[in-house]
Amino acid sequence: MNSNAFQLHLATAPVLDDILRDGARRALQTAVEREVDDYIQRHCQYVGADGHRLVVRNGHHPARKIQSGNGPIEVHQPRVNDQRLDEQGNRIRFTSKILPPYLRKTKAIEELAPWLYLKGISTSDFPEALGCLGHDGSGLSPTNIVRMKDLWQGEYENFSRRSLEGKRYVYLWADGIYFNIRLTDDRPCVLVLMGATEDGTKELIAMVDGQRESAQSWFELLLDVKSRGLVDAPMLATGDGALGFWKALRQVYPSTKHQRCWVHKTVNVLDKLPRGQQVSGKKMLHEIWMAATKNDALKAFDKFAATYQAKYPKAVECLLKDKEELLAFYDFPAEHWQHLRTSNPIESTFATVRLRTYKTKGAGSRMACLAMAFKLVESAQTHWRKLNGCVLLPEVIAGVIFKDGTKLAA
Repeated sequence: MNSNAFQLHLATAPVLDDILRDGARRALQTAVEREVDDYIQRHCQYVGADGHRLVVRNGHHPARKIQSGNGPIEVHQPRVNDQRLDEQGNRIRFTSKILPPYLRKTKAIEELAPWLYLKGISTSDFPEALGCLGHDGSGLSPTNIVRMKDLWQGEYENFSRRSLEGKRYVYLWADGIYFNIRLTDDRPCVLVLMGATEDGTKELIAMVDGQRESAQSWFELLLDVKSRGLVDAPMLATGDGALGFWKALRQVYPSTKHQRCWVHKTVNVLDKLPRGQQVSGKKMLHEIWMAATKNDALKAFDKFAATYQAKYPKAVECLLKDKEELLAFYDFPAEHWQHLRTSNPIESTFATVRLRTYKTKGAGSRMACLAMAFKLVESAQTHWRKLNGCVLLPEVIAGVIFKDGTKLAA
């Protein structure tokens, strides 16, 4: 490129970016306006006692900026006033499928497509939705979308049958995640296992349909991964105390130590305290699991019990029944504590997935839910960071003794 051409490129590049960004903005604005118009038209037959429509437009929400590949796009989303009530007497609310409230930036198509499906976007609306969010929707006909979903389900099935020969997970996290499904009345639960490998990499091990509190469901899952090659027992497993997972774990991997999740435990304990006591109660719970030594943590346990035993014995009982399991992390390197004290690796990943399955706008079937959730987790997995203090994992595997997070001298 000669100097004149280079100067021309520098001069025109910002202009081209502005043109592309303005085009994306206008396309997105048009799409959300049309979506609201269609929604109001579909419900025009609903009128109140005064003869006025119950579903009408009501101006626009404040402008929102969506980060796209072409830079920030500002859009004024129409506001809908829907005065209808559902069967439980709650106000029905309009939620845009193209531009949901929590969307702040566009996504790679590998993540965006299953996300749109989980939100209830019909196959015929995919090209328009993708185009409005900064992606080329060409070639994404309804038939191609159906084929894509079939491919994702096939990928999930292959993932669930893959060999785990030679794999070793030093730490394990377990949880049961509930989803809403359009084509069934119940709320299916997805049992999730994640692990940390010998080099500290976090990986999804398994995702299956099951029952969160059922030991049999977890037993079948653990037997399955063991039969596929996961023969070495994890050193420590973290999860909620209500899971049927613990009984199954004792049967399949009896040497694995148990760590109760402090996030779940905190929620359960605070639920048994009156609202006025929850702030101080949470602070005292925080002092337990953030204590520098196990002895300090035990003192903080005693302080909580002494403070609340007389008036709120159920809160104290809830805390003390898992006392040893709540403090298991002290026998492992301090660098690993923030990863081991909670099942946050699972919770943080699935929080957004659950947001995307609100009420009846979720996936259409159990298998579709599993496949779409798997694709979202597969995408999220590329951003998971390794454990702190990875160099200490070989010592954990070798059985080196740690006390209060510090290796004991030989």
